Amino acid sequence: MIDVQNVSKVYEMPGEAVRALEGIEFQVKSGKTAAVVGPSGSGKTTLLNLLGALDQPSEGKIVIDGNDLSSFSEEEAATFRNRSLGFVFQHHHLLPQCTLLENVVLPRLAGGWEEAESETAARAETLLENVGLQDRLTHFPHQLSGGERLRAALARALVNKPKLILADEPTGSLDLETTEVVAELLGRLNSEMGVTLVVVTHNLALAQRMESHFELRGGQLEKQ
Repeated sequence: MIDVQNVSKVYEMPGEAVRALEGIEFQVKSGKTAAVVGPSGSGKTTLLNLLGALDQPSEGKIVIDGNDLSSFSEEEAATFRNRSLGFVFQHHHLLPQCTLLENVVLPRLAGGWEEAESETAARAETLLENVGLQDRLTHFPHQLSGGERLRAALARALVNKPKLILADEPTGSLDLETTEVVAELLGRLNSEMGVTLVVVTHNLALAQRMESHFELRGGQLEKQ
């Protein structure tokens, strides 16, 4: 599913070049889970942005599900993100003016999919039920706990039936008990839906639940 080949990322700053990643090699098989840990500033979010086709490497090659990301135009990259990837962020980015059901449906509507609204809504309702939010369909994000908002974000990430989910510090703002619930849910979604999962996290307990473990330090990646 993921094949990162000798990837480096350099940011050109006034008077200097900052190397965020240096010669990264990273592979994850389809349907598997992987965690990337490391201190702040080690390049974790940079790596996730590259995997998500949000940025391009300075050197090297990234292939996801047979697609060379460097070959995409901006429009092709946007289509790829919408149809093949699901994103989960620490702060969820749910739209405050939309209900939970509307938030989950939105990526499907934004991608130009040819599908009846009723079919999209039915799948969104099923996903929200799968994450235990069947009684919150008409609630707004501010009416939910942090853990509930994260579960809604997971449902939103799955609505387009992605092959890969990229999660950036998904439990960073949650308490210990809620983190455990979310970790269990991530594992269940992976096993039941066969979605490949890459989690960037500071949480070692969450990382240990993943099948493969990598550490980023000083822009270099090592398998643990």
